[in-house]
Amino acid sequence: MEVKILERDKTSLSLVLCDANASFANAIRRVIISEVPTLAIENVDFLENTSSLYDETIAHRLGLIPIKTDLEIFNFREECSCKNGCSRCTLKLSLSKEGPCVVYSQDIKSEDSKLKPIEGILILKLGKSQKISLEAEAILGTGKEHAKWQPAVISYKYYPEIEIMDKCDLCGECVTACPRDILSIEKKKVKISDEKKCNLCNSCVEECELDAIKVRGNDKKFIIKIESTGALKPEEIFSKSCEILQEKAKKLRGLL
Repeated sequence: MEVKILERDKTSLSLVLCDANASFANAIRRVIISEVPTLAIENVDFLENTSSLYDETIAHRLGLIPIKTDLEIFNFREECSCKNGCSRCTLKLSLSKEGPCVVYSQDIKSEDSKLKPIEGILILKLGKSQKISLEAEAILGTGKEHAKWQPAVISYKYYPEIEIMDKCDLCGECVTACPRDILSIEKKKVKISDEKKCNLCNSCVEECELDAIKVRGNDKKFIIKIESTGALKPEEIFSKSCEILQEKAKKLRGLL
């Protein structure tokens, strides 16, 4: 199997899996969603809350805020030697604000400056004289326990392949029908600007009366897109998912 990177930035990664199959592509998707661990707030202790929101509502919002995670230094709490919380398995955070103001995720203080909530997420608004003060604990978890630990949104699709045959009469109907605008007529030929953008909708095929265009998905080649919440880099998410799949394969081989 071969992996080729198409696009990459701070929070997203697009890549192509070659010589693979749908089962493997879907296995990567399922592992990323359910088994790649991240940090999320699990316990909240409210010292003071005179805002208009209940403690439970605020705690739920806090739990859904992505927290930058370092999998090299953090353990699952249940696997840690301390068993009840230490710097290797528990991240302590605090929040203290008084209104009138808007409270954002960057107002949460972390004991480790490298492991902190993603900025720019609104938590609540405080009116005049309203206060909130709390302490929280974040631990490692996985998406199969709760969605707050999911590290990314991931999708995959068959690699699109478009074929224009010689019997094409250049009527232009396929060009007009394409919702992604990847077809055009240049120098008396139908040109394909970027077949990777094709969503396999077959609108162009349906409009062609001569059956001069074919669109199909390559069942041995897949485009995977990973959009991270910000807790982990997309490259880390993909790499960790592959490690987890390898471990599962080793366990299965041992059982057999």
